Amino acid sequence: MNRVVAVIRQPFVLDLRALALLRVALAAVVVVDLAIRATDLEAHYSNMGVLPLHVLYEHNWNPYEFSFHTSSGLWQVQAVLFLLAAAAAVAMLLGYRTRLVTIISWVLLVSVQNRNPLIGQGGDDLLRMLLFWGIFLPLGRVYSLDSRRQPPPTSLTTCSAATVAYIVQLALLYWCTALLKSGAEWTQTGTALYYALSLDQMLLPVGRLLYPYPELMRGLTFATYYTELLLPFALFIPWRVAWWRGLFIGVLVFFHLGISLTLFVGLFFLINWASLPGLLPPAAMDWLEQKLVPHAQRLGTRFGQWRTGWRWKAPTWRSPVRVHLAAHIEHAPQSVTLLRAVRNTVVGVLLVYICWWNFDTVTSKRWAMPERMQWLGYLFRIDQHWGMFAPAVFKDDGWYILEGTTTTGRKIDLNRDGAPLTYAKPPSVVSLFPNDRWRKYSENYLFVSNAFMRPYYCNYLLRIWGENPKHPRLKQLEVIYMKEVSLPDYKTTKPSREVLCGCAP
Repeated sequence: MNRVVAVIRQPFVLDLRALALLRVALAAVVVVDLAIRATDLEAHYSNMGVLPLHVLYEHNWNPYEFSFHTSSGLWQVQAVLFLLAAAAAVAMLLGYRTRLVTIISWVLLVSVQNRNPLIGQGGDDLLRMLLFWGIFLPLGRVYSLDSRRQPPPTSLTTCSAATVAYIVQLALLYWCTALLKSGAEWTQTGTALYYALSLDQMLLPVGRLLYPYPELMRGLTFATYYTELLLPFALFIPWRVAWWRGLFIGVLVFFHLGISLTLFVGLFFLINWASLPGLLPPAAMDWLEQKLVPHAQRLGTRFGQWRTGWRWKAPTWRSPVRVHLAAHIEHAPQSVTLLRAVRNTVVGVLLVYICWWNFDTVTSKRWAMPERMQWLGYLFRIDQHWGMFAPAVFKDDGWYILEGTTTTGRKIDLNRDGAPLTYAKPPSVVSLFPNDRWRKYSENYLFVSNAFMRPYYCNYLLRIWGENPKHPRLKQLEVIYMKEVSLPDYKTTKPSREVLCGCAP
């Protein structure tokens, strides 16, 4: 029985050093995400922007959700919250009070995501869940400021309900993504990538190079589908675990690199990359440690010498490789053992809940989670849906024209910095978006169910245009979408002009 248990638990054993790299990667992505979001503090998070608080509460609010960012409609308050989130993320990166700052980072990430759900994407769900499971993982046991105050670990590996949850979460991401792709273009005709690359609002230069080759795109479509469907099984094979994990990591690194080069997906690929370091096997970590730790020690010494006047002591990186590996578990007080048991039980229950939530999205309503139980998912934002380009790729493509009419009667396009109005397709549609948050917002702006968004965006554009004294004064602004439906076999349609909203000063 002990041998059977040892075999079963083998896929869920993680290296403490790999978890430290996971911590650093997640913290770095949070900082980058905050930096990008911070460029639109007023537009996306204040009452002067595109989603005032009263509109959020009326149309996009779940009573079980929470958000500190809804405490005020002032962008200055949002800036303070962003700074707090950045400080927590930096502390997490350094491994200072790791569990506490991981909780703070997760809470503030949930808070900012709840403040404006109209700019969210699938990567946000993954980042949120990785931080959530990170609360229960020993992310700061080694390679951290916290580790300087603790004795060296007797073992470099760990296995718990949290490590199971982390691995199962990654598998659920790809399994559900594949199972939700039920359209014929994914499973039969293989035209999904063709339609995806037909979307000028997402197309990048490498994607433009692939687009003329239908058979290549067909092969890549099936490769994408079966990679998402079959690759996660590699995480649960209890033999040659290091080899299978290496395969999983290697395939996904190139998989998401390909996505990032062909389609404009924002931080989606970076977040997926950041999810992988925790899977690195001990042999890989031994090699990395031998290569990187000496450099870190020298860098720390030089930094300490530079800071001598501040009476600052350079950190000594404790190399876990040099500690004695023990087969036994450290003796712990009874209260600590009880706490671990409670934590493992809580994580186990939450993992079952999340599996049910995901199962709910890919099965019949007969097995759906009752609404009376969904409050827990919304409260802790462990709700998730991995429907990227599912069940099929959307076909309504196009580009925006912000048609302004000046007081002198001239027609200009605010989307092109006031250039003379033209309805011709721009050379690069994707370049019209400052970042992926705006691209996602413009995508949601099209839906009839989101018609409430339209006047607020229109009036926001009018206001910020008028704040620049160099801009000509406007008497009318129309938000126009030049709709161009994607057709099979490289056929094209004449773009149709759709006026989504009009407003005046």
